[in-house]
Amino acid sequence: MLVAAAVCPCPPLLVPDVAAGAASELDAARAAVTDALGVLAASRPDLLVVVGPAEKSGRGSHPEGTRGSFSGFGVDLDVCLGRPDAGDANRDTDGAGSGSPERELPPSLAVAAWLLERTGWSDAPVEGLGVGEPLEAERCVETGAQIGGRAGRVALLVMGDASACRTLKAPGYLDERAEAFDAEAARALGAADVAALKALDIDLAYELKAAGRAPWQVLAGAAEGAGLGGALLYDDAPYGVGYLVAAWS
Repeated sequence: MLVAAAVCPCPPLLVPDVAAGAASELDAARAAVTDALGVLAASRPDLLVVVGPAEKSGRGSHPEGTRGSFSGFGVDLDVCLGRPDAGDANRDTDGAGSGSPERELPPSLAVAAWLLERTGWSDAPVEGLGVGEPLEAERCVETGAQIGGRAGRVALLVMGDASACRTLKAPGYLDERAEAFDAEAARALGAADVAALKALDIDLAYELKAAGRAPWQVLAGAAEGAGLGGALLYDDAPYGVGYLVAAWS
């Protein structure tokens, strides 16, 4: 059963080495993320599942020990999801077992791995799941329900940004619908409103480049019947992209 969740944005700029001289601009977001991860640790989970948006090559499961890199962003920085030696433990004797983490983490999960390393996560085994932006709401909810049943006490770290259309200089340019979409997402995440998350408009989310939609709906599926409460810890749109941080427990 789901016992806690942390919802965090996933821009590589959260990593100070990537942000470089602009790192201080996201200090408030990092502080909120740290608080949200503290809620996960306090829940004493048996399993932590990290869910984030991914392109085709990064979709699917990523076992503990999978590595990621920020080299694509011009930074020589590598990360590991959970325990670095877990990948070796997952291999068969020939080194090519089905559990072997052969793929690299997608950027959203690499940011999550950095966050967990930064906060010294060691409370429970960690697994990653990359979900595609087109994944239908029903499939997201079904996937979340399956995750919620994986262990007696499951925690979720849910990575994903809101719209990327809040200003003229935003990646998706200005869209007048973006502010209302983000406001409803923020309200739903802050209130742990499972029904509202399930009802998020897939087509509108796609048009607004809201990469968090599918991970949020996975969360909704995992949280069904768990009776969790929520708190919105951060809501801002630096660089014209909606960044939301929430904690459920």
